[in-house]
Amino acid sequence: MTASNTTPNNASQLGQSSAADGSSGLSAPAFSPLYQQIKAQILQSLQNAEWQPGDVIPSEFDLAARFGVSQGTVRKAIDELAAENLLVRKQGKGTFVATHAEHQVQYRFLRLHPDVGTVQSEGPAERQIIWCRRVRATAEIARLLGLRTAEPLIHVRRVLRLGGVPTICEDMWLPAGPFKGLTVEQLSSYPGAMYSLFESTFGVRMVRAEERIKATTPDTETAALLDVATQTPLLNVERIAYTYNNLPMELRRALYRTDTHHYKNELN
Repeated sequence: MTASNTTPNNASQLGQSSAADGSSGLSAPAFSPLYQQIKAQILQSLQNAEWQPGDVIPSEFDLAARFGVSQGTVRKAIDELAAENLLVRKQGKGTFVATHAEHQVQYRFLRLHPDVGTVQSEGPAERQIIWCRRVRATAEIARLLGLRTAEPLIHVRRVLRLGGVPTICEDMWLPAGPFKGLTVEQLSSYPGAMYSLFESTFGVRMVRAEERIKATTPDTETAALLDVATQTPLLNVERIAYTYNNLPMELRRALYRTDTHHYKNELN
């Protein structure tokens, strides 16, 4: 992940610098509306970790002075970032970098509901980390994560028990560089969500994800972990999660039992 540490200090420099250096990190080209260029600069600052998840960002007045534009232009850029759940406005307090520690901005990933009872009565999932080890990227995984074949990865496998029953088996592949030092002990002992761990310990915030769902059956090893027969139908959910500027940071493949749970989606 590379990015310039310098920030253009006026509106004309914004367009000139993005055209001159050919940076792919900025999502807005030089000819885009000015507020889009400001949005791209704020995104670049987020990617550079200038402001951490949960931090308050500078005021609209200060950002307008920094970029040499009007407060209205900055406000429009921030409005879009807030609508995308990258920033959070708090009345009377300011604008903050969104964090997975805040329930209201977490993703609504596929969640299983018990056939009997409720998610609340079932209680939180019990996590069992099977392994956390360094591997080399296969051609397929490298392509999905935007890496080169054989680049180092961290491969995590875990089983989630719902109501005491092994229900989900997850495999996760992470680029080794940003997650250097990730251990089984960290994954096992951290009390919150995994994406909160990534934020707080490694400074990596997942800002969006894509999921694909298929039906499948498990291999012998996965069947043993889930305590099912190899002919048992399962949901296969593949997720690619991205950090700022559409940079893929996680490939996750999960197998879900559905003999005691079901997928529920509420559409409004």
